[in-house]
Amino acid sequence: MNLKLFGRENLSLVIGVILGAGAGYLYYYFVGCSSGSCPITSNPLISTVYGSLMGGLLVSSFKSDKYKTK
Repeated sequence: MNLKLFGRENLSLVIGVILGAGAGYLYYYFVGCSSGSCPITSNPLISTVYGSLMGGLLVSSFKSDKYKTK
């Protein structure tokens, strides 16, 4: 598979992952968890990865399937 073709087909997914990662880090930075007992928001890496996962899932849920069969 050609890398340019892969990038064109999944550009919205990549943008969703990047925006989700940024949102996850911003959530850690501004809201966070002061006690350290919160499993997601107490660590910036985990919060960023979780945000990127959620951003990718959100964008992929709106993507239509070109090859739907009847």
